[in-house]
Amino acid sequence: MNIFLAIFLFLMPIFLVISWGRRLSKRLPPGSLGIPLIGESIGLLRAMRANTAEKCLEERIAKYGPISKLSLFGKPTVFVSGQAANKFVFTRHSSAISNRQNQSLRMILGERNIIELNVEDHKRVRGALVSFLKPESLKQYVGKMDVEVRKHFEMHWQGKQQVKMTEGMWSVPLNLPFTRYNRGLRASEKRVELEHKAASPHQDLISCLLGIRNEDNEEALTVDEIVHNVMVVMVAGFDTSSVLITFIIRLLANEPAVYASVVQEQEEIAKSKPSGEFLTWEDLAKMKYTWRVAMETLRMVPPVFGGFRTALKDIEFGGYLIPKGPSVCDIQIFWTTTITHMDGSIFPEPSKFDPSRFENQSTVPPYSLVAFGGRQRICPGYELARIETLVTIHHLVTQFTWKLCADNSFSRDPMPVPTQGLPIQLVPKK
Repeated sequence: MNIFLAIFLFLMPIFLVISWGRRLSKRLPPGSLGIPLIGESIGLLRAMRANTAEKCLEERIAKYGPISKLSLFGKPTVFVSGQAANKFVFTRHSSAISNRQNQSLRMILGERNIIELNVEDHKRVRGALVSFLKPESLKQYVGKMDVEVRKHFEMHWQGKQQVKMTEGMWSVPLNLPFTRYNRGLRASEKRVELEHKAASPHQDLISCLLGIRNEDNEEALTVDEIVHNVMVVMVAGFDTSSVLITFIIRLLANEPAVYASVVQEQEEIAKSKPSGEFLTWEDLAKMKYTWRVAMETLRMVPPVFGGFRTALKDIEFGGYLIPKGPSVCDIQIFWTTTITHMDGSIFPEPSKFDPSRFENQSTVPPYSLVAFGGRQRICPGYELARIETLVTIHHLVTQFTWKLCADNSFSRDPMPVPTQGLPIQLVPKK
């Protein structure tokens, strides 16, 4: 009996999705859902591992157009691509599209993280995070980050002839106010410290979030919201920056003219300062060319490949219906960063590394560069990523020269990872 019940429960959602899809087939985007529950999940994951996912999606666009249906990770999915699709994803009201992610991501980050939240909850949590991550607040941490980066290079790079980037940059144990929770700091302990005035509400991210009050003088965020969003900042503020710095190093090794320009800019800043003086916010403002290099790296190798949304009601887009799914199965909306990033009509010669594309940010078409998201979903940690990247590159190019030691291909798992760890041969500068 139990076996028949299990089979029934397994097959019923599939039957409902298929029958529901047939009724709407004339209005749905072109494409195929493939094998129930499996669909194209395995093919996409294999393509990401082989770094051919972009090519696979371009072939899908050539076959079906910028909107098509498929099945990914057990759910019917609508794939959307292009500037109009990016605008649709980032600006559609949350009453129509939910930002709810797949279960595996929710298990890692928690249910109350800013990526998941919508409407007022998103606005409230985002406001709390921005209160700490805004430039005015982050200025005080430039010097502290400078200390940690210098210490890391001294302990782990100096005296070595070769360093693997996936070990040398992806394990930097930054002893900074927004990474202390990586050593077991708990929000409940911080609450006690704040109540006894033993901690400042501005000394680190957790203290800042615990110290924010609403109009009734109550804590604005729950403990779950603090913990889950601390996880988001750890991933978005550390992992993605490590990926960006790693691929800047990879690309600079292959672009001697760009490398020379970065070195010139950074050495001019270093020469303008007394020996041993830490970098300041004003120094970072002078690193315009270096940040253009970072932006071009983000265009070519975005740390985040794409993401999912969920249709909460029937939506018309591009002449097709994106339906609200049956009660047993949500309809996912899948978007990617790379399609517009590598679109030759937006960025001429897209395979060419050319930082001059970003000399004037206003000339970059809206919703074409989406490495940091868009509109109200723009990454609140943008400035943090900029500080981490610029401080690290400054000390790298003023202390070392390098060359690649092996094949510099990479795969995605899900972030881009150099296949052989990107070993580099170091030559210290005198």
